[in-house]
Amino acid sequence: MGSALTTIGLPVALGIIMFGLGLSLTPGDFARVVKQPKAVILALLCQLILLPAICFGLVLWFQLPPILAVGMMMLAASPGGTTANLYSHLFRGDVALNISLTAVNSVIAVVTLPLITNLAIMYFKPFDDQLGMQWSKVIEVFAIVLLPVVLGMIVRHFATDFAKRADRAVRIISMIVLVVVIAGAVASNWQLLVDNVGALAAITVLFCIISLAVGYVVPRLARVGKRQSIAASFEIGIHNATLAIVIAQTVMGSMELSLPAAVYGVLMFFIAFAFGFIIRDRSTAPETHADTEGAETSRTS
Repeated sequence: MGSALTTIGLPVALGIIMFGLGLSLTPGDFARVVKQPKAVILALLCQLILLPAICFGLVLWFQLPPILAVGMMMLAASPGGTTANLYSHLFRGDVALNISLTAVNSVIAVVTLPLITNLAIMYFKPFDDQLGMQWSKVIEVFAIVLLPVVLGMIVRHFATDFAKRADRAVRIISMIVLVVVIAGAVASNWQLLVDNVGALAAITVLFCIISLAVGYVVPRLARVGKRQSIAASFEIGIHNATLAIVIAQTVMGSMELSLPAAVYGVLMFFIAFAFGFIIRDRSTAPETHADTEGAETSRTS
């Protein structure tokens, strides 16, 4: 039962989620990147370079076993999740920027996720008979990440009204399927999760807090508007744990490899919610030029 859930159910659940993301995307979401280059470039640099480096340092500091170390690096390499859009909306971030970053990150992750995972496998050597994520598995990552998104965008382009009506239903169905699948997978591997949660709770909580803080502080230091910085914080801080779990269990065939993402995926919701109250805009003062620019971009997109 557990095997069927992880090998069939998880990819199906992720496929529905990524298809739902595609239903919400248009080519304009990619074009918007050109209009907000500073915020996008800073967020991508934090996501693709700074966070993996920080995660690597945390893994060495906590002295994780090799398999869990690679799992943490895979999590760090995962793009932002669609949940970031919801948090950004709740705490007055630039949701349009979130959507653009999710779109761009999902494309870039096809290259960066296998690359960082391979480097981690080469360094930590968790598998005796495997050097890394081979080309065929990179193709699997491409299929898992991009094909459902592209299909969703095609449906939106040719059947816009249907896509708008189906968007909410697809989100609800994907969440239901995901909860059922993960619950079944956790139940079938309960002891393995219990044995490792103590080693993973502290590092995943710390990594989540650092990710959220980096995503907010770095843009603010670079004089990016507050709404855009809030959006960047959630985009960088809320990783697509589901994607990391699916790749670990179905592409790499390792339940242990998925444990960091599984623990993180539960704890991040509470941490991000608390962090949102800290960074939300409480002032009623006029917006800065950068804030106004971000707001105008959101309204015209």
